[in-house]
Amino acid sequence: MEPGKASKRDAGKAASQLRKGVLEYCVLALMRDGPLYGVELLRRLEESGALATSQGTVYPLLSRLRRDELVETTWQESASGPPRRYYELTAAGHAALAEFTHVWPAFRDAVDHFLAPSRQGDHRSGDTP
Repeated sequence: MEPGKASKRDAGKAASQLRKGVLEYCVLALMRDGPLYGVELLRRLEESGALATSQGTVYPLLSRLRRDELVETTWQESASGPPRRYYELTAAGHAALAEFTHVWPAFRDAVDHFLAPSRQGDHRSGDTP
């Protein structure tokens, strides 16, 4: 492989890893204003573009959030089919989302700092002017 060129295998790896890291908190954020059912969560994630994922990812995540007591579920009748399971944040879910919301800006800024191209005159080697 040529230096500086990603292989086809690696092409989506960065996006996949980033999605794995933040998907849980994005799902919690989607439920911030009220309960949602699984297909609705999938649709909203898909609308974002970068966070589009599959049922095979979201439903196990929702099960884990439920086991971790970050969400609770209720069944509601649907006018267009079978009853739906709605997911809603618990107090612990709200707290987890608040913690992520607090740490995210500094984390994002730190990553942005490292990703920004270096500028002439930066003293990255520790030399003083």
